[in-house]
Amino acid sequence: MSHTEISRDAPFFVTGHRGMVGSAVVRRLRQAGFTRILTATRQELELRSQQAVDEWFREHRPQYVIHAAGTVGGIHANSTRPAEFMYDNLMIHATVLHASWQTGVDKLLYLGSSCIYPRDCPQPIREEYLLSGPLEKTNEAYAIAKIAGLKSCEAYRKQYGMNFISAMPTNLYGPHDHFDLKNSHVLPALIRKFHECRTAATGEVTVWGTGKPRREFLHVDDLADACLYLMEHYEAEETINVGTGVDQSIGELAEMIRQVVCPTATLQFDTSMPDGTPQKLLDVSRIHKLGWRHRIELREGIEQTYEWFQAHAEGETLARGLATP
Repeated sequence: MSHTEISRDAPFFVTGHRGMVGSAVVRRLRQAGFTRILTATRQELELRSQQAVDEWFREHRPQYVIHAAGTVGGIHANSTRPAEFMYDNLMIHATVLHASWQTGVDKLLYLGSSCIYPRDCPQPIREEYLLSGPLEKTNEAYAIAKIAGLKSCEAYRKQYGMNFISAMPTNLYGPHDHFDLKNSHVLPALIRKFHECRTAATGEVTVWGTGKPRREFLHVDDLADACLYLMEHYEAEETINVGTGVDQSIGELAEMIRQVVCPTATLQFDTSMPDGTPQKLLDVSRIHKLGWRHRIELREGIEQTYEWFQAHAEGETLARGLATP
């Protein structure tokens, strides 16, 4: 196993630093002692503009890049704004990878998403299943843009010998997640629902579907830890899955959140609503062999996330903009 200790005073650029993933990566780098973490807000740097990104890279000269920016959303946003999701995500990785090559960045990590895998994948999902079948129609535009990103990393490696790697995180949750019921993913949506039940003392929370589909959840701080680990331990061109290797049913998840947020609530399942894919579990044997494992178990992660939600989320407008899924 190769190990490259990155100098703690090397200029390190994190894109999308205000999003859930980017902010967790910045926290992890600070904790690890990095002193020159570069960030730029959307007002300071338009990632969809090659000229703007080229100029920024020439001025700031990052040596390492973790590319966590992207336009993201739930099923509704993905299915109603496909052109926007395709354009934004294609441009955001095209400009950053091109500028990284031009200015001779030492290493770049590109973050994909587990939705890039075919809809009906064998379980658990191995890295080599990529492009082996049709994608889920509701987020096809987003998935194709993200696949183009990781294929771009391979292309820059092949043509220019660039040290560009890519990783595929599973479903993420944690601080700075999106808790609005219309656009959020299942875990933060359930935290919100049980919280509202607790405040209103209504006593009942309805979960869409039968509760039987199985999903895997990774705390965003664990992903951030994996990002730094991969920057120092992983060199291969193949994408690498990042997850826990453990899943639970939506019913079990809802029960866990009920116990944390509102133990007096009763659970109802609305079986007239669709279940979605029966299971989405990543095979994480490759990253385990590399020596990395997640640390935050789901129950503990939900407790932490709910504390964060209570402290921050209620008074905020929870728009997410440039953030990672």
